[in-house]
Amino acid sequence: MDALLGRVLDAHGGLDRWRNLTTFTARITYGGPFWEFKGHADFAGTSLVEANLQDEWIRHRDDATGLELVFDRAADRLTITDRDGAVVEKLESPRSTFAGFTPETPWSLAQIGYFRAYATWHYLVEPYLFTWAGVEAHEVEPWTEGDETWRVLRVSYPETIHTHNATQLYYYDEAGLLRRMDYAPDVNGSTPVAHYIREHRVVDGVPIPTRRHIQLRNDDRTPDLSWTPITVDLTDIALR
Repeated sequence: MDALLGRVLDAHGGLDRWRNLTTFTARITYGGPFWEFKGHADFAGTSLVEANLQDEWIRHRDDATGLELVFDRAADRLTITDRDGAVVEKLESPRSTFAGFTPETPWSLAQIGYFRAYATWHYLVEPYLFTWAGVEAHEVEPWTEGDETWRVLRVSYPETIHTHNATQLYYYDEAGLLRRMDYAPDVNGSTPVAHYIREHRVVDGVPIPTRRHIQLRNDDRTPDLSWTPITVDLTDIALR
């Protein structure tokens, strides 16, 4: 195992701890103008979220609308149901439906649900996810931002895991806590993103990122801080 990955896992409770967990639950508030830009302003809101920590499966139940969305990687399906359990929209092989999309392309309800589902699942399962079969993680050159220098982990994912794009960068401070991640979502025309962790909270001995700001990223890897397309805030967190 890569030395930096080992340190990060130790800082997050240890690998054995994560192997014995099954579920991550939280109330998550999604903000920012991105959701309206994609044609779904009501996706800026709060949901009760349940994520499987041993497989790529996640459920969101929206507080305001009662809509429930479930992404099941094994079935390769995103399903949205209403308060009464009736299917509102279903998307089979959701990733394939984004072929040829640009950053300006509007999304269907199921497509924006898929984006939020797979992305959130990743955020909740990292860094444990880096130890899964087919995932490769190696330390690369450090990054200096302001007066801090962060160690950087380069992580590559197999096609069997739904993620923003195949290879991403994760930036860690001296305590082994995630401070930033870089990716370029295939589903959104590969727009470069710098995703910042603004706050952590320790839950059952595990530091959990609770405040995230997603910024655009310039060609030189510096962030565009002039606006924040997406925010993600977590409360009521539980690990089981």
